[in-house]
Amino acid sequence: MTLKLRPDHLLNRELCLIEFNRRVLAQAEDDSNPLLERLKFLCIVSSNLDELFEVRIASLQEHLRSRGDATEVDGYTPAALLQEISERLHGLVSHQYRVLRETVLPALAAEGVCFLRRPSWNEAQQAWVRDYFFREVMPVLTPIGLDPAHPFPRVLNKSLNFAVELDGRDAFGRNSGVAIVQAPRILPRVIPLPPEISGVSHGFVFLSSILHAHVGELFSGMDVLGCYQFRVTRNADLSVDEGDMTDLREALQDELSHRQFGEAVRLEVADNCPQHMVDFLLSQFKLEEGGLFKVDGPVNLVRLMQVPDLVNRADLKYPPFRPALPSVLQKHHDMFEVMQRGDVLLHHPFQSFGPVVELLRQAAHDERVVAIKMTVYRTGNDSVLMDALIQAAQRGKEVTVVLELMARFDEEANIGWADRLEEVGAHVVYGVVGYKTHAKMLMVVRREAKGLRRYVHLGTGNYHPRTTKFYTDFGLMTCNEQIGEDVSDIFTQLTGLGKAGQLHALWQAPFTLHSEILRAIEAEVRHAKAGRKARVIAKMNALVEPQVIRALYAASQAGVQVDLIIRGVCALRPGVPGLSENIRVRSVVGRFLEHTRVFYFHADKEEKVYLSSADWMHRNLFRRIEVAFPVLEPKLKRRVIREGLLPYLSDNRQAWEMLPDGSYRQKTSRRGVARVAQQHLLLELGESGAA
Repeated sequence: MTLKLRPDHLLNRELCLIEFNRRVLAQAEDDSNPLLERLKFLCIVSSNLDELFEVRIASLQEHLRSRGDATEVDGYTPAALLQEISERLHGLVSHQYRVLRETVLPALAAEGVCFLRRPSWNEAQQAWVRDYFFREVMPVLTPIGLDPAHPFPRVLNKSLNFAVELDGRDAFGRNSGVAIVQAPRILPRVIPLPPEISGVSHGFVFLSSILHAHVGELFSGMDVLGCYQFRVTRNADLSVDEGDMTDLREALQDELSHRQFGEAVRLEVADNCPQHMVDFLLSQFKLEEGGLFKVDGPVNLVRLMQVPDLVNRADLKYPPFRPALPSVLQKHHDMFEVMQRGDVLLHHPFQSFGPVVELLRQAAHDERVVAIKMTVYRTGNDSVLMDALIQAAQRGKEVTVVLELMARFDEEANIGWADRLEEVGAHVVYGVVGYKTHAKMLMVVRREAKGLRRYVHLGTGNYHPRTTKFYTDFGLMTCNEQIGEDVSDIFTQLTGLGKAGQLHALWQAPFTLHSEILRAIEAEVRHAKAGRKARVIAKMNALVEPQVIRALYAASQAGVQVDLIIRGVCALRPGVPGLSENIRVRSVVGRFLEHTRVFYFHADKEEKVYLSSADWMHRNLFRRIEVAFPVLEPKLKRRVIREGLLPYLSDNRQAWEMLPDGSYRQKTSRRGVARVAQQHLLLELGESGAA
């Protein structure tokens, strides 16, 4: 009998995201983390919440406006969910600022890293700030007095602004009483002072403090009654009408120009902002009281992320490490020779991403290489990989790039790369309209003695050399014929037209990935019912797809042991009697962002292991081009289990156990024996302590 999901069987995605940010915030409270890293975790929470408002909450509000307040599968109506989100986020943000004020900043001050506030400035500091204001700040400011000729200005998404209350009349006899000052984004939000001025080794002032101190200089002859910083967050999701579009890049470029001015979804103000000014700002942005966040501190904590780079204190940061190379790559430097000897598994950031870069560089210069094909989702504005592709095209290679233009917040960078690639003769395609190309695939075609041979890299993370330094991911380098043929077939799908063919080794969304996952889970159910050992272990970023959740519940009821290592959103409820008592869910939050997707099925002792670019979400399984690829070599399969799964199941320091109600409880070490997965992998795989 098929289990029927009820609303109480599923947790809400947005509320799960809020719970994830509670776990991130806990890292800022953890005094075992270095102080400047704790400051970074506070910033990460703010960055995560920005995206939550820009995308998820904006989408919910749009859904409520356009489709009404119908109950969703998790039992919430959009209106009720928005109310619950607002209540939880107000509590979370209040806690975040309290941790900043009462814990992190005082601890930093004790170490000589001080943020100097206006009331404490001495004469030398006041003079330095005044000079800085006139030299660096005032020339780029444009104060806007509000009157019929100067309506309320268009405020950029997430920009720093000041509402200034004034009294008196200006040179033209005007007295509107209110002006807006927008802080240009070219100005740093945190300014270091010379030690001889600050009196400490690392002293900083906020741009907001400098402007507050001298805002009167912008309004000569008028009295400043108050100056209040504020920040508005807008709907930043792009909407491209696929049914009325002939050129995706052109349509996207048009839409990008409006991103900074979408509908307002949140207003942040300093807590000293009086109610009449709050009401005025809310009315300007057409927001209700629930969208208001009063904060006791800077309205944009993300900008504090630059502080650790400005403080030369290694003892307040994580110890440096150098990603290592697998032993085979230490002995042999010809990437094609290495891959001919056997598959290569890379585990980032503990192991270097350099071999992937080197494969592409060697391919660009190897006279026997005839073609290179690659998918690009996120790669950044400055990429050695893209530079290598450009060089390959310039040297006459057949270069094809499936470039995803709709990679959220990376659209402009990707459009720029499309232009540069096309200028040198590379083929640039944008995948399939309506299906984001999220798979991470690189294929090099090389002419050898026995004919053409395919060399392939498949990964769980982006081709982004910067993020490979702090995202955990696996990459597989192989010249396995079946995998190479599958990858070639998928590239043909993406660049041409035709039916999806039968793949030999890979599972592919939107065609087979979902059904193969269900089939593998159902096989474990059969083994359990036959009295054999049955187990599923899956590691990913998110689990929300209802059919997969239903299959996992059925597996639990059949006696299958299910362990889920899910960093962020998990809509499944573990440990519910009669439903999921054989399912355990844990989340690991630490120094590196957990990003690997690993699917393990015991398979009656065969132990099938797949790595993937896909989470178990509807969008990944049905609305994206994704792949899951098997780890076939027994030695590498054991490595994935030993490195990618078991340390996380035994972590008792950075792991959080999920409870049936959707809350989390942090694991604690017993008898002082701490097992930290990421630290274990650093010691086992990396070159710890190296610069």
